[in-house]
Amino acid sequence: MKPHLLIVAVAASLIAAPAFARKSCDELKAEIEAKLKDKGVSGYTLEVVGNDAPGDGKVVGGCDGGTKKIVYKRGG
Repeated sequence: MKPHLLIVAVAASLIAAPAFARKSCDELKAEIEAKLKDKGVSGYTLEVVGNDAPGDGKVVGGCDGGTKKIVYKRGG
């Protein structure tokens, strides 16, 4: 599977689960990193930003009660 398709699949599964928004950002970021590592994805960054931050990547999760989001960027 191509890495970008994997990211879309992971992002879709995370976005579809509102329970993730209640997790701490550190906890959710660690879970996403583990899933990406298990799939062999490398060369990326995950950044925790406020919901009002401009989009510079793909949002792959929400955390801290929906006040922040985790953004995936290729390269890194």
